[in-house]
Amino acid sequence: MLIQPYHLYVERTDEARNMARFYAMTIEPNLFGEICLTRRWGRIGAQGQMKVQHFASERDAVTTFLDLLRRKRSRGYRVTPAAARH
Repeated sequence: MLIQPYHLYVERTDEARNMARFYAMTIEPNLFGEICLTRRWGRIGAQGQMKVQHFASERDAVTTFLDLLRRKRSRGYRVTPAAARH
């Protein structure tokens, strides 16, 4: 059982390079009670791609979540005012 919900949506845009990307993550249990980290990414406005990872514990999922967040922030992804309302 999750202690708290984990949701993240960040964007990276650069008009000069025609770049408009999003990256979203959630940690949620699946129907069988396993802890899953779901990641979605792609061009803003498109469906994008998705990957689901299963973890033995919430701690492992949160560690991966925070590591991915650090990497995305270092690459220029930021929470946008519009994204904060989702």
